[in-house]
Parts: sequence; C-alpha cells; structure tokens
Amino acid sequence: MAVGVIPLGSMAQESWTLRQCIDYAISHNISVKQSENAAEQSNVDVNTAKWARLPNLNAGAEQSFNWGRTSRPVQDTVTKVYSSVYENASSRGTNFSLSTNVPLFTGFSIPNQYTLAKLNLKAATADLEKAKEDLAVNVASAYVQVLYNQELSKVAEEQVLLSKEQLSRIEKMNEVGKASPAEVAEARSRVAQDQMSAVQAKNNYQLSLLELTQLLELSTMEGFSIAAPDVQPKFEVLTPPDEIFLTAASNKPSVMAAQYRLEGSKNNIKIAQSGYYPKLSLNGSLGTNYYSTITSSFSKQMEDNFSKYIGLSLNIPLFDRFETRNRVRAARLQQQNYSLQLDNAKKVLYKEIQQAWYNALAAESKYQSSDVAVSANEEAFKLMTQKFENGKATAIEFNESKLNLMKSVSDRIQAKYEYMFRTKILDFYKGKPIE
Repeated sequence: MAVGVIPLGSMAQESWTLRQCIDYAISHNISVKQSENAAEQSNVDVNTAKWARLPNLNAGAEQSFNWGRTSRPVQDTVTKVYSSVYENASSRGTNFSLSTNVPLFTGFSIPNQYTLAKLNLKAATADLEKAKEDLAVNVASAYVQVLYNQELSKVAEEQVLLSKEQLSRIEKMNEVGKASPAEVAEARSRVAQDQMSAVQAKNNYQLSLLELTQLLELSTMEGFSIAAPDVQPKFEVLTPPDEIFLTAASNKPSVMAAQYRLEGSKNNIKIAQSGYYPKLSLNGSLGTNYYSTITSSFSKQMEDNFSKYIGLSLNIPLFDRFETRNRVRAARLQQQNYSLQLDNAKKVLYKEIQQAWYNALAAESKYQSSDVAVSANEEAFKLMTQKFENGKATAIEFNESKLNLMKSVSDRIQAKYEYMFRTKILDFYKGKPIE
C-alpha cells in the first residue's frame, strides 16, 4: 500500500484531507508497527518450517588434558604388540568430528508445520490489515467530528454577530424611547451568553482537533488544519445489511484471520498426532583424534584414527505417559475455540454493519426533518425580527425564536455529518476504501 505522508514542515501551508490523515496515521501508529513486526515474525517462521527437511551439519573439536595415574600403550619390541601399563603422567588428547542428521519420516509433522506456518502468516497479515482498517475508521470518526465542531463553531460565531446587531438596534431604539433599559440589559446579557457559547464551541473544536492529531501521532497541533469538503449529503437507497454482510464476510480481515487460524488448527491436530508414529532418520559422522601418550606424530594419528559412520535411527513410541494423547486433546479444544472465534467475528461484523445501517437511516431521517425545521425557523425568525423591531414582540420571544433556529441548524449539521460518516462506513464494509 502506497502511503502519502505530508511533511510536518508543510502543515501550516496545506490542509490535510481525510486520505492523507489516514495514510499518515497508518505509517506512524505504534500498534500498526507492532502488527507489522508480528507478520514479519510469522514470515520468518514460514522460512524456518520450509527448510526443516534439509540435513543439518555440525562440526566439533575437543581438547582434553589429564593428570595422575593413567594407562599408556607400550609396544613390545619383539612381538610388536601393544599392551597397557599404568603410571603417573600427564596426557592430552585432541578430537575432531563432523556429523549430520537427515529426517526421513517424522509422522508427517514437517509438512503440517509448514502448512500451519503459512496459514499463521496469512492470519498475521489479516491482523495487520485489521489494525490498519480499525485505525482508518477511528481517524475518519475523529475527522468528521472536527468538521462537525468546526461548523458548529462558525454557527456560534454567527449567533454572536447576530446578537451584537440586535443589541445595536435595541440601543438605538432606547435612545428614541422605543426600548427600555431592561431590554438593553437583556440584549447585552444575550450577547455575553452567545459569546460564552461561541468560546465553548471553539474549545470543542480545538479538543476534537487535538484528538485527531494524537491519532496521527503528531507532536503538536500547531499549524494543523483539515480540508473541509463542501459536500451536501446525497441520499440514496441504502444497501440492506444482509447484502453488505455477505460481501464483508468474505473479505474483511477480522473474519479472514479467524478463518485462517481455524484452518491451521487442523494441521495443529495432525502435528500432535505425529507423536503416535515412529520416527526414522539417517545419521552420519566423520571423526579423528590424537593422544599425546601414543608415540606417533599428530598428522599420523589424525590419519590412522580417522573414522566414518553412517546409520539409520528408528524411534518407535510405545508409551509416553499419555503425553501425545493429551496434546491431541488440547489441539482439538483449540480448534473448537478457533471455531467459536470465527463465529464471534462474523456476529460482531454483522452487528457493526447493522448499527451503521440503522444509524445512517436515522441520520437521513433526522437531516430531512431538521432541514424542514431550519426552513420553518428561518422564516419564523425573520418574521419575529420584524415584529420585534416594530415593538410587537418581546425580547424573550425574539430570543426564543433565535434559539429555535440555532437548535435546528445544529441538528441539521449533526445529522449531515453523522449520515456522511455512517455511509462511508457502509461503503467500507462493501470493500471501498475510506476517503
């Protein structure tokens, strides 16, 4: 996967898109890096299992020293026959060896270990993809939250401007006797309350921005900003959850990882069952030695004492204190657990799809109703403003109308971003990347 990373130095000059945020987070997230290491370790295990059939080769050397009473070979000058005599003396010996072992039959454990290692690698790779996908969803959620709070902050600032304009009108009306000092005080109080709401909205925006930068593993949020797409939701018929699940169950890494581990558990049982079979191996060795108690030279002894060995080794298990039987039982229990994990992964996936679908449906309904409410409240506020300026409505009625308009606008903003996020999640479950 190609990763597009924005250099930190360019943060102040360029706003980050959602795709750029996701790519940067994936390339810097510690959990993702740990999953990458786990996948690489599984790859090493595959390589180890692949070459398990090859013969090994070991070289050895030994140097020994002896003191005290020891036997020494003595050759009769006439018969040329060696005999041993014991005497107090020091001696030394040198040994060299080269040995090998070739596994011929291991109860089918080697091919099953290789197959298991490859399935474990696939599972680890799926775990890595899941870690990336989970991070992408979290980044998308934080990104949308920033957009939502950013828009609410703008609305709150607009309310402050509106309240200030209203205060200015009331002060002018008070100057000509059309508004009381109490109404002026009320208008000033409303400006202060709206300013406080604007500060709180800005704080919420900053906190959501901080959460996003922390997900991206950025050291600071200074100069960081995101691109705000001017996109209105396009309400289309949502794909039913069952149909989405059929697609997701065949390609989502959470399910695939559980499936690979379940398949690998079958090989794990066969590996445990290999303990019932005899083991056959081919052995061979070369060796020579030198003893200081023998009068021959070092090179002569190396040549004379050179030995060769080759043989077959057969190990037939007769009774291992039920160790193999219990390993097989443990492997079967593990298979059952992996089967349950696969069922649970599918159930969790289906629940997530269901929740995203119903949330998207609810957001669509909320947006449509709030959109109607915004239109109605805008018209009502316009009329209320005219009535208030003409002295036909009180400040309380005016403020209530303004609050109703602000609430409907906030509800529409929330529904818009909720719908956009949930539909992105549904597309994600259908195999489309989050962008």
